[in-house]
Amino acid sequence: MTTHHHKAEEKSIENIYYLVGLLSGLFVGAVLGSGLVWVPVLGIFGLLFAGFFITLFVKSSDPA
Repeated sequence: MTTHHHKAEEKSIENIYYLVGLLSGLFVGAVLGSGLVWVPVLGIFGLLFAGFFITLFVKSSDPA
């Protein structure tokens, strides 16, 4: 009898970092209230910061 084992798939949580960065940027833009232009701009800055955070801290701690 042959058993088939499936390898456990590694789930990437990078999407969560990007989502948190986007939502944080949008929230800060809404709280500042200095104009609707700043809400999407700060959302983009949040995404950029999340990418920077992933590249600098998350990838460097990966042993593989």
